[in-house]
Amino acid sequence: MNSLVTRGSLFDDFFKDIAPGFYVRPLHGDNLPSPSQIKVDVKETEGGYTVQAEVPGVAKEDIHVSLEGNVVSLRAEVRQHDEKREGEKLLRSERYFGAVARSFQLPADVDAAQAKAKYDNGVLTLNLPKKVNKAAQRLNIE
Repeated sequence: MNSLVTRGSLFDDFFKDIAPGFYVRPLHGDNLPSPSQIKVDVKETEGGYTVQAEVPGVAKEDIHVSLEGNVVSLRAEVRQHDEKREGEKLLRSERYFGAVARSFQLPADVDAAQAKAKYDNGVLTLNLPKKVNKAAQRLNIE
């Protein structure tokens, strides 16, 4: 049932047709992204993982990544606002604030001390080396 009632659904189209003046789209276009809209690609190499996450329209300072064992958590704070310039008449002002988060589990633990992150053109790239497990040590039995 939850998948039937979504943004841009038949209900929205119905109300848009009945009361077109009441249904006004935001100036910014789309609403805040949902967790399912953070598209993630995970690639595994022999030494680690490369994660690419799409987080468009978010400032680098508003992206938070945390690593705990083999769990990667991404959090982004979204801020959209209009600016009023001198000499302009303000007809409408909109502000959107919110946060979106996503966590996923990798097959092996990550060495958080060696991990690196880069953000460029709306794409967050994480280079996550696998944690090197030392060989098991045999205990002497007394």
